[in-house]
Amino acid sequence: MTVVFDRPYQFVPPHSGSMWPFFIQRLRLVDWYLRRKEGVISWECRGLEHLKKSLDRGDGILLSPNHCRYADPLVLGWPARLLKTKLYAMASWHLFNQGKFDGFAIQKMGGFSIHREGVDRQALDTAMAILTMAERPLVLFPEGTTNRSNDVLKPLLNGVSFIARSAARRRKKKSNGNVVIHPIAIKYLCADDICDWARQRLSQIERGFGWQTPPGLSIVQRTRRVVDGAFVLREVQYLGTTGSGTIEQRRDALVASILQRIESRLAIESGQGNTRERVRAIRTEIASQFFRQDVDQKSEVQFRQDVIAVDMVQEMISYPNSYLDSVEVTDTRIVETIQRIEESICGKADCGVPLRAVIQIGEAISVPAEKAPRGEVDPLMLELKTQLEKMLKQLVGEARPFADRY
Repeated sequence: MTVVFDRPYQFVPPHSGSMWPFFIQRLRLVDWYLRRKEGVISWECRGLEHLKKSLDRGDGILLSPNHCRYADPLVLGWPARLLKTKLYAMASWHLFNQGKFDGFAIQKMGGFSIHREGVDRQALDTAMAILTMAERPLVLFPEGTTNRSNDVLKPLLNGVSFIARSAARRRKKKSNGNVVIHPIAIKYLCADDICDWARQRLSQIERGFGWQTPPGLSIVQRTRRVVDGAFVLREVQYLGTTGSGTIEQRRDALVASILQRIESRLAIESGQGNTRERVRAIRTEIASQFFRQDVDQKSEVQFRQDVIAVDMVQEMISYPNSYLDSVEVTDTRIVETIQRIEESICGKADCGVPLRAVIQIGEAISVPAEKAPRGEVDPLMLELKTQLEKMLKQLVGEARPFADRY
């Protein structure tokens, strides 16, 4: 759940010391965690020379990776290890509330909180100060959230440009130094054959639906089938019946119904902005109302259910409907889709597939000190998007075409 109900927001600053990051890297705790929790057993870093040049120049460095898995922030520890540097990273407030150990570890590794349900001046000022001082690179995921669709880049948040440009102005006044953005493409490749794993996971999902596994269907067909089944369950849950039309039309109708119902309940003007903006507005209003007034148990249950619903909306709009419809389906797309369904139904995905992470660091993009042009596409964000998509497209070609093994 992305909204924290246990306590009101309190900014968590980054730990600036070196001892904890040193020991965590020295003991290879990141490697152990990624193997045990995310299935990432090996890795490869490319383009390190680009980042090294920026470090040697003393630039203020913003690292902007794509964000498809929870493993992404930890995976970036590997290029940092090779270049003998440490990182700061902006992380959502809810991640600091998923357990005392997780919150402790995130902060000690250089993470600091951002309140996505409000305007967090402390987080923004901290990010700008990090880039201005240029002590360590700052990690900021421009997509904002994970999506379990490694091959597709979601729309980028303009906050990346605001932070980078603001820091560039400060840095220019202070030292005449530069601020640069390094796009980073992270791609996870399957290290082994996935057929046995896929059949086992699909059978478990099918049993959960009360289905018999039909004879003669391929893994791709079964995967598409459970995707459709999970969507139908959501329609029945929130609409009371299944819709009509194409999957895209039915999804849009479901999203519209959920958002309009919650906006009405919260007294928010309906239909303002795109879907992502409406989701954010709902989360913000829920957090505000919850901590602003005495809430009875019934209202708290409703707030929690509304957050679960908008989290589901965000997940639905992040996943491309045609992800398994391409001419050549890859093994990684099968794995991502099954794990996404497991997460949405069971709350947790099975990470038993061994993965190899490829981290491709792009050339530095110089950040101008001027503000972004109003009413126009920000050229800085356009360049970042173009570079990320180009690198991801190259890495997508390294995934194996899926071949069902009977």
